[in-house]
This record gives sequence, C-alpha cells and structure tokens, in this order.
Amino acid sequence: MLKAKQLKNGLHYHLVPFSGTQAVTVLVLANVGSRYEADKVWGASHFIEHMMFKGTKKRPSNLDISKELDRYGAEYNAFTGKDFTGYYVKIASDKTPVAVDLLHDMLVNSKFDAKELAREKKVILEEIKMYEENQILHIRDLIEQVMFTGTNLGKDIAGDAKSIIKMKRSDILAYRDSYYQPSQMIVVVAGAIPKNTKQLLEKTFGSIKAQKIQLAVREHVSEIPDQNQIRLTRKYKDLKQIQIALGFPTPGREHKDMPAIHLLSTLLGGMMSSRLFVEVRERKGLCYSIHSSVSNFEDVGAFTIFAGLDDARLSDAMKIIFKEIKKIKQNGVDRKELQKTKDHIEGAMKLIWEDSSAQANFFGSQQLHLGYMKTPEQILKEFQDVKVSDIKRVANEILRFEKASMAAIGPYKTDADLRKCIPNI
Repeated sequence: MLKAKQLKNGLHYHLVPFSGTQAVTVLVLANVGSRYEADKVWGASHFIEHMMFKGTKKRPSNLDISKELDRYGAEYNAFTGKDFTGYYVKIASDKTPVAVDLLHDMLVNSKFDAKELAREKKVILEEIKMYEENQILHIRDLIEQVMFTGTNLGKDIAGDAKSIIKMKRSDILAYRDSYYQPSQMIVVVAGAIPKNTKQLLEKTFGSIKAQKIQLAVREHVSEIPDQNQIRLTRKYKDLKQIQIALGFPTPGREHKDMPAIHLLSTLLGGMMSSRLFVEVRERKGLCYSIHSSVSNFEDVGAFTIFAGLDDARLSDAMKIIFKEIKKIKQNGVDRKELQKTKDHIEGAMKLIWEDSSAQANFFGSQQLHLGYMKTPEQILKEFQDVKVSDIKRVANEILRFEKASMAAIGPYKTDADLRKCIPNI
C-alpha cells in the first residue's frame, strides 16, 4: 500500500513519475459530489465546477484562463460525480508551473461573480436538456434513479431546472467553502515531473488555510429489499431504437469481492467476445450495442447491463439476457474463460496506464476515497487471485432478479407495456 504525502496545511499530494512521456498531468480532486447536497443546493457541486473556470482576480475572465492554457496546447477540463469533483491540466513537462499555479488560482480565488453566475445558470439548463435528450447518456441516470430511489444517489448530478433557477449565490459559496479545504482535497502530478514540483505545490496549494467547518452528514444507502417484480422506471419517447438498462445492487468499493464482480461483468458484457455480446448481437442480431459495467460508491454500487435495440426485439433480447444470467449462476465459468478475462483486464489496464492522466486518476481516486493507494501490480494480483468458484458465488449473490431494477427509454406509455417484455423471475 502507498500513502500520499501531506503539504504543511495537511493537503494530500502524490507524485507519479514515469518515463516515456514529455507530458505532465496535474489533477486536483475534491471529496465532494452530488450525494452530499441538501435540497437547496441540489446541483451545486456541478455548478461550482463550472464557476471555477469563470475568472479570478489574477485571470479575470474565462477567456484569460483558456488563452493561457491554449497557448501551450494544454488539455484541460473538469468533471463532477456523485462523490467527487476533479480538475486537471495536461501540459508539456516544462510548463508544469503554469498548470499548478492556474489550478490553484481557480480553486482558491475564483470570483463567483453574480452576473456570471446568473449567465452560467442558462448554460447548465441547456446541459441538463442535452443529457436528457441523449438517450445513451440519460439511461444511466434513469437506472440509478430507480435503483437508489429516495436517496441522493438516485438524483441527477446536475440537479434539475427548478433547483438550478432557485439556487442562491450565498448557498453555493457556503457549500463550496465547506468542502474545498485541505482536508478534503488531493493533488496528483503524473508524468515527466520536474524536480521542483513539491516546492511548487507547497507554495500554492500548501498556502490554503485550513478551516474548522462541520461537514454535512453523508447518508448511508441501506440494502435494497427483495421484491416479487423487477422495479421499473421509463421515459416515453417515440424512438426507432430504444435504450434499456438492467441493474443489480453490489457492495461498496472496498468489499473483498469487487475484483470478482468486475471480472463477472467483463466476461458477461465487457468485451466483444463476452457472452452477452456474442449471444444477443452476433448470433441473434437482436441489438446494435450491449455491454455491462460496474460502478461503486463508499457503501453500495451497481452492476448494470445496457442495450440499444429495436422495440420489437426487446422481448427476445430479454429472454437471452436472462438465460445468460441464469446460466452463469448455475454453471459458473471454466478456467480458460476466466483466464482470458483476466488477461483482457490486465492488457486494458496496461494500455490505460501509458497515459499520465490515467495514472493521476488511478492514484488520486484511491487516496480520496480509501485513504490509501494500491499499486497497479497489487490491483492485478487481486484479479489474478480470483478463483473459478468465486465467479459462480458472486454471480449468485449479485445477479438476483428479486433485487433487480430496469430502466427504459422508448414507446412505453405504462409500466404494463414495458413489463410484458420482461421474462418472469
């Protein structure tokens, strides 16, 4: 296990030097996301991410920020999740001081100008519309809504039109100040790291004053109860190609079975030779896209199967999906198929780790959420240690239809219209 070091104010940082690149990624992660928001600031984490690019005293406008980074051909962006917010700059190694100084300036000195804030509300409202009208993206929101209904995990990260319009500047600033402090942040620098990088971080991020502010109590999502029918949510759209998602709850990210659960997802729907891809698309031609994935939070997660297909083919596709789930629960997997899946994950991870941004995310997210960091070698060993018997066991523990939820975007006016396409559980 690795432990991040700390600057003089307690802010964690981690340096990840590696050869074969002339680039550096500077990533700042804050331990805040939409699941920590009260109703009056629903969408604030994402709103704050936008406002960080709108100007500081040193760089008064968005154009001043973008011009400085564009001058050096840098890649830069930010992202908000349900339990994290991130900001990064990927830049030539000799320009590392520019990236560090700019990110520090944005995160500490952004003005949150009232006129700019009002203007950005309109931008965010358009972004919300964009996601709602992109079925492939929106289905992901819908499945988490039905799986985690009644909790903040079931609410969209960006908020909704009503919450954004009503949100007050004073509430946004109070929320920002509660979480954007040294104890809740980590800076990761990965790539061809200059020798004076620690001094750069100490001079900038190390100067942030720690505040004694009580953080909001984070809700704990309890176990989803069994039911006689699959939980449903749907959005009516007269589409030629519908989108569906079938979700099963998983344990949180630190659970010992997570490597086996990720392997199960990969061999079912994580590659072009996976069982669902071969059976539903290649052999039966019932869909264009089908895949599975696993997402995790501190206390809970989701194992989800996604598909895009013609409405007339949904019943046939669902029969095969259910059949493949039952098959792996009953028969498990043989050693050859399991080893192929392990090799796939190892190869994919090694390709990703060639990039400084991926390295920064890999280590930073672990430190932020777990308080420690595993090396790539340790992660790969955990996958290699998974046994054939583990796959069958976790399949029976996770892929339980009595805990399943389903979301659909398509021509379904009632739950009954959709439910008739689902096999009996």
